[in-house]
Amino acid sequence: MKKIFIVGVLFALPIVAYLFFSSGKNNFARLPVLTPEVQNISNFESLTGNKVSLENKITILAFFGSDLQNTRGNTFNLDQEILDKYYEFEDFQFVILLPEESREEAAEFTQEFAAISQSERWKFVFASPEKIQEVFNSLDSPYRLNDDSYSPYVFIVDKKAALRGRKENEDDEVLYGYDSRSVAELSNKMNDDVKIILAEYRLELKKYKNQVEFEE
Repeated sequence: MKKIFIVGVLFALPIVAYLFFSSGKNNFARLPVLTPEVQNISNFESLTGNKVSLENKITILAFFGSDLQNTRGNTFNLDQEILDKYYEFEDFQFVILLPEESREEAAEFTQEFAAISQSERWKFVFASPEKIQEVFNSLDSPYRLNDDSYSPYVFIVDKKAALRGRKENEDDEVLYGYDSRSVAELSNKMNDDVKIILAEYRLELKKYKNQVEFEE
């Protein structure tokens, strides 16, 4: 009788666990879409000359203005709290949108950070202040760029160029972006949300592979 009970528990436990997680999957494994379409940047010039697009990539999008020296702390925080943990994910990219006059400073910045960071994963893209403002406006967030095309807030954009975030934050406000000046906000809220969206795409990829194998 004891053996039967043990075997029954061992058999039932995985099924119960599967039903629990599958039933709750849609509640905790998806990051809400806040803005369905962010303006793409594929026609802007990048530091390396390679095309940079928001399509088919999970993007951390930043607007760090014309003076990168003043945003070194923001960049270091992002590098340590987010990029260092997820840079090996193939479809994950960091994009910093800057005014055209920041090109030389961005090149120097990349070289300086190479010793302590995966700086090659930072993609610097350049446009006029007017074009940068258009992209920022397309996020449809409550934040604002200053006169230098700078905002401390960084954004999670999914593979369909949709802005992701939280519809219900702790203070009952929608969380469109994450304050890169705050280590606590990056290491807690943003880190958790990046984990969610990466897990979401891993799940979709797994489903796709299983479907292909089944059809074969």
